[in-house]
Amino acid sequence: MPEIRYSRDHTWVREDGDRVRVGMSEFAQEELGEIAFVELPAEGRSVNRGAPVCSIDSLKSTSEIYAPISGTVVEVNRELATEEHCRLINSDPLGKGWLFALEPSDPGELGDLLSSSEYERYLKEG
Repeated sequence: MPEIRYSRDHTWVREDGDRVRVGMSEFAQEELGEIAFVELPAEGRSVNRGAPVCSIDSLKSTSEIYAPISGTVVEVNRELATEEHCRLINSDPLGKGWLFALEPSDPGELGDLLSSSEYERYLKEG
């Protein structure tokens, strides 16, 4: 299975063929608490690295999810459409709780993301 890489905005990326799956890190979902609603991006939407792509509402607050790389949204996790199923982000953030898939416009941007060990160090440095 391809390595998960992380952005400093607490999203994860896993390569999946010619696309990447994107989700929220375990750290971020723990900070947000119980997820109540997910506003997913539209398929076909072009996004730039660092720009807001979607938002997640928890019982505590609302959080913007920023694009970890630039590309086109080619798929969204429709399972997250209901309040019951959006809690997959809490129970399985690195698996079934993925948010959307991108077709990268600049695959070189993947190299700017953090490895798991670099991300852990980033969290500890606060």
